[in-house]
Amino acid sequence: MRRLSVRSNYVLAFLVAASYAFFALRVPRGVKGLSERRQQIEQLEKRNALLEQEIERKQEHVRRLSSNPGEQELEIRQRLKLVHPGDKVYILSK
Repeated sequence: MRRLSVRSNYVLAFLVAASYAFFALRVPRGVKGLSERRQQIEQLEKRNALLEQEIERKQEHVRRLSSNPGEQELEIRQRLKLVHPGDKVYILSK
């Protein structure tokens, strides 16, 4: 009688574990959901790395502009399309 009880407990434990594994793999939040989340995390990490590089590049540009008045003037001329009196401007059309 005791052996039958022990066997039935093992079978019951196996059935519980198998059903848990089945539902864990089938639900949207299961293994498939985890792999999708990992992919999203990797994509976001790559995007963050690119954005950090862009921020560093822009900060370096700002440092150069703040330390070099000639470069400041060139940047102002390019962005605002300003010229000094007496400068010649050539406009080329495509």
